[in-house]
Amino acid sequence: MKNISFEENMDLRVFLLAIYKRQDNESIQYIIEMMINAGLFDMKNGKKSLKDLKKLNYVLDDGLTMLGIQKAKEVELEFKI
Repeated sequence: MKNISFEENMDLRVFLLAIYKRQDNESIQYIIEMMINAGLFDMKNGKKSLKDLKKLNYVLDDGLTMLGIQKAKEVELEFKI
């Protein structure tokens, strides 16, 4: 199994941050569609990215885990600098 490099994958980091910043009525599927419309990735890569975030234990079902929230906050701080 190939290791997932979250720190080096900007698309994955942006996707995690988008999930973190989503509104209560927005599903992860909706966020994937937003990322596709923004040109970040296509549907295949969106689903793979979601699977990668689940493997990293950042996403569970339709929400972030505590670890995912922590990582998303770190990414958010990096973008603010």
